[in-house]
Amino acid sequence: MQHSSRYIVLFALAVCGVCSIFVAVSAVSLKERQERNKAIDVQSKVLVLAGLMSEGERLSGEEIGARFSQSIESKVVRLATGEYDETIDADRFDQRSAAADLSTSREAPPNLAKVRRTPHHAVVYHVRDESGSFKSLILPIQGQGLWSTLYGFIALAPDANGIQGITFYEHGETPGLGGEVDNPRWKSLWIGRKAFGESGEVEIEVKKGTAGKPEDDPYRVDGLSGATITSRGVTGTLKFWLGEYGFGSYLNQFRAERGI
Repeated sequence: MQHSSRYIVLFALAVCGVCSIFVAVSAVSLKERQERNKAIDVQSKVLVLAGLMSEGERLSGEEIGARFSQSIESKVVRLATGEYDETIDADRFDQRSAAADLSTSREAPPNLAKVRRTPHHAVVYHVRDESGSFKSLILPIQGQGLWSTLYGFIALAPDANGIQGITFYEHGETPGLGGEVDNPRWKSLWIGRKAFGESGEVEIEVKKGTAGKPEDDPYRVDGLSGATITSRGVTGTLKFWLGEYGFGSYLNQFRAERGI
């Protein structure tokens, strides 16, 4: 039996309508779970950088959340002033979405990291040891590599200068070249370096070639072989986010509060 063109069109529209409703209902019903999974993923990355979880360690969402809340405090700061904003829930704040929204971000000046807009607010992480003493400060960073945006975190010592670690957990750089930003060996080279020079300017950079030991060459890290643009992107990323238009004001506030 043949159906008219009108019947076929109406039938197709009906099927599309039913599917659209199904997708919409699924998206709404799963939104809370998706947000929870996203929060757990961020928490696990911060835990690894803080040395409270091993890379590749398998923990349940509940275990990650418990370990995170035991030693790490998330805080939202206003980037322009460096002040904390207690009115925003740090666990639910989406920094990427805020940066993409014109009403919650501002245009960034030309920069090596190629960051176009910065959010009005950002999340920072305070890590404490078992005695409650401040252990490290972890900041989110992002910048353009060769092929992609590099998303990561940098961990600073209590003096807000010494580098305790760095990680890039999301990127699309070439494996074996720029993709080495997530190589544990390269990441280990950052430990013990310094972010700021004597004048207070951001001095840390990825150099072309091999850098010296942290005690002899504190402001430079080995370049990524065959990945000059990615290396420059990492340098630009740190100079931007540790500088005036990133966490500069907050770091000044942080040091003042600690008498540094």
